[in-house]
Amino acid sequence: MTDYQRIFVVGAQAGPDEVARLRKSLGSDVVVLTAPTVEAKRVVTGLGVEPVPDVLLAPVRFPDVDRGHHLDQLVRRHAVEDRFRDVVVVTDAATVTLLLRALAPDQLPMAGAVTEVGLPRGSRPVPLVQAALGGGVLAFVAVLAASVIPFWVVPLLALLAGLALLLVPRRRHLGEALLISVAVAIAVSLLSIAGSSRFPGSW
Repeated sequence: MTDYQRIFVVGAQAGPDEVARLRKSLGSDVVVLTAPTVEAKRVVTGLGVEPVPDVLLAPVRFPDVDRGHHLDQLVRRHAVEDRFRDVVVVTDAATVTLLLRALAPDQLPMAGAVTEVGLPRGSRPVPLVQAALGGGVLAFVAVLAASVIPFWVVPLLALLAGLALLLVPRRRHLGEALLISVAVAIAVSLLSIAGSSRFPGSW
């Protein structure tokens, strides 16, 4: 399944309601690129995020032929620094039009001053080391809790949580990590059981 990084292109004429809706939809990790203008500052203030001003986003009366290409490069450079954060670009209406033509030529601008563009990206990498360590911890917890609840309950709960997280695109990597932890926990438990059966005096 293809995942997308969200790029929000915002006109400096955006109203307070549009800015408020955008603020609510943004993730916890976001970078805001802004034109160094009073109008853009008003929008950025409403977002409540520390901006990154860039003179390239400032309005120009006579744009160069390759201005759209340069705008596209600017946005993609900041997007590539962290493919799992939202990027917001605040600038004047003319620059918005040029940027959208370069960034998403097949996409029509949305109604209003905010247009969302999705840049294809790969899936977030699964933290394999943490998953393996988590499996060991999970096996330890299951053994400790075995005197109170059946041994299989803790791994089963982790398995169900992992399957649930697989359905959430932004948390899929955590679901995969949980499933790996469950597999490691089962393997560790089976090895422990086999070892105790072979060498009963070692316990």
